[in-house]
Amino acid sequence: MPHSSTSSLHTLTDWLTHLEHAHPTVIEMGLQRVNTVRQRLGIDLKCPVIIVGGTNGKGSTCAMLESMLLQGGYRVGLYTSPHLIHFNERARINGVSVTDEVFVPAFEQVEQARADISLSYFEFTMLACVSIFAQAKLDVVILEVGLGGRLDAVNIFDADVAIVTSVDIDHVAYLGSTREAIGFEKAGIFRAAKAAVCSDPSPPKSLIDHAAAIGADLWLFGRDFNYSGDKQQWNYAGRGQRRHSLAYPSLRGANQLLNASAALAALEILRDRLPLGAQEVRTGLVMIDLPGRFQVLPGRPAVVLDVAHNPHAAAALQQNLDNMGFHAYTYAVFGAMADKDIAGVVAQLKNQVDHWCLTDLPAERAATAKQIEAILSDSGIVSDKDHSIQCFENPAAAYTYAASKAGENDRIAVFGSFLTVAGVIAQRSSS
Repeated sequence: MPHSSTSSLHTLTDWLTHLEHAHPTVIEMGLQRVNTVRQRLGIDLKCPVIIVGGTNGKGSTCAMLESMLLQGGYRVGLYTSPHLIHFNERARINGVSVTDEVFVPAFEQVEQARADISLSYFEFTMLACVSIFAQAKLDVVILEVGLGGRLDAVNIFDADVAIVTSVDIDHVAYLGSTREAIGFEKAGIFRAAKAAVCSDPSPPKSLIDHAAAIGADLWLFGRDFNYSGDKQQWNYAGRGQRRHSLAYPSLRGANQLLNASAALAALEILRDRLPLGAQEVRTGLVMIDLPGRFQVLPGRPAVVLDVAHNPHAAAALQQNLDNMGFHAYTYAVFGAMADKDIAGVVAQLKNQVDHWCLTDLPAERAATAKQIEAILSDSGIVSDKDHSIQCFENPAAAYTYAASKAGENDRIAVFGSFLTVAGVIAQRSSS
């Protein structure tokens, strides 16, 4: 039976509300507690496991792998975090989000198994998701790392292929303030005698050294796999496999071929267990659906949704905005967590944005719009006849204002925290 304090929890919403306050800290690094509960639950993944970490590009790489493998007819489990709109997005089986009716008993099982062990929201929900996968007779499971790698709860599982997409500065309080320190943390998902893929074009030495120290089979972009192409199509080349005349991924953006190449390297490594034909790969790449990653909505003014919340992601967003062609004015709807390098994000995008619509967010960790306004002022952004800074109490209000001011030839870029993008999606769907 669940603990007496949870006996009144009957819906997924009840459980999630409870879990938000059940553990003393939002983030607690370490694997011992979560691994003990995993052992009690008897979770055993009997199929190939792909674990994807990295500063940016994790979600895109996971979505590409899922889409291509589904085209191959495989039963695929995909765990990602955070979610954009609904919690259920965190666990997908065969491309479909797991239902509340499946989640509630899984939560009850984790609650019973944990007994006296306190689990964070992330640890508890991740165990519930993967326990559902373990009972679903899957052909392959894809797990996205939440934070870092070495001490992330996902790392209690052993990857048959581990992917690190990119290494850059983020989550400094937990992972360190240099790429070398962060690279070591990301490389913690590598395993001895197993394949490890890194698609960062300049990987930190710490990542390469750790792979060598544990005896992982490291695949580096530019050395073991790469891509080439023109405006119409592109090609992948790995150690022993080439794929030609590929369609560009349906995900837009400058870094998506790096992410696609890493996904194809992982599939090359697993080709004896999960073979995929050329047409399945081509179709999979164009069928990806991942909201909030340089997502350009139809209509005018142009609206761009992007969960860019660190300087590395903001640099990619800046490049992508630059490639969009002429727009008279760009309105930004921007909100972010206080522990992010907001000044670094602003530095990447300040020459792209004319009008800033800053927003508070519904989270204790969030920076207020007024705090972000002060950072803009410190970076030299001022209001004049062609530039403005406005503060709003939520993303919907910020977006409504931007939409009322933007002309047909302007664009609105919604970026920052997942909560910023989610708030605008919710506002658009309700109007």
